[in-house]
Amino acid sequence: MSAGSGTGWAATSIDDLGDGPGFRKIRPAIGVTAFGINAIVLPPGVESVRHRHDKQEEVYFVHRGEVEMEFGDGARVALRPGGVVRVDPATVRMLRNTGDTEAVCVVMGGKDGYVGRDGRPPPPEGETGPGSPASS
Repeated sequence: MSAGSGTGWAATSIDDLGDGPGFRKIRPAIGVTAFGINAIVLPPGVESVRHRHDKQEEVYFVHRGEVEMEFGDGARVALRPGGVVRVDPATVRMLRNTGDTEAVCVVMGGKDGYVGRDGRPPPPEGETGPGSPASS
C-alpha cells in the first residue's frame, strides 16, 4: 500500500508505522481528530497490559492472527481475523496472542456517542457544498 494524503484524506499501512511488538499510532499518522485509533502488535504467547478507561468506549478488530480477550469478570472470547469486540470504559480487558504467529489488532476508542448516518452523495459537478471540489 502507498501511504499518502490529499485534500480531506490520508492513508498509511500498519506495517509502515513501526517494527516489532507494541503500539502503532494510527491516529496521528493519518490526522484523525474525532476518536482514537491504534494498532497493537503481539508476538505469540504475549499478553497486553490489563487496563480500563475512565470515559472511552473501545472497539477491537482482529486484523491478523488469533487472540483471546479476557475481561474483568473472568469471561474470555477467542477471536480470529475479522473478529470484533466492543468494551465499555470501566470494563477491565486484556488481549493474549494464542496463535503461532504475530497478531495485529486495531483498536478504536471514543466517547459522546454516534453522530448518526450522515453519508450522502456529493453535489453535482460544478456546484458548491460540503465535500465538493468547488468548495475546497
